[in-house]
Amino acid sequence: MIVMNNLPWIVGGALLLGAFGIGGWIFTTWLRIKNGYPLENSWGKAIYPQKNDEMVERIRLISQENAQLRAELGSVKDRLANVERIVTDSAHSLDREIEQLRGTKSN
Repeated sequence: MIVMNNLPWIVGGALLLGAFGIGGWIFTTWLRIKNGYPLENSWGKAIYPQKNDEMVERIRLISQENAQLRAELGSVKDRLANVERIVTDSAHSLDREIEQLRGTKSN
């Protein structure tokens, strides 16, 4: 049976134990950062992985592919604009443009 006189000591001890636990966690995190270790989440996966040569090369290749895809997307947008213009033009003006491109004179 817990005596009421000891209750403040029990609560104080629990709070002190919790404070030591939090302080220890902060200290170990600080040591990891100071010594260059990657931080980990609760599943052990690195939060801020260190860069190595393989990762730098992978980023360079992805950036290069991104630039190529952006250029291709620009050309696709231009082609789509031409297709939309052809579809929305009236048939008469389209026939006239086709005949002008063939080199024959339309009446």
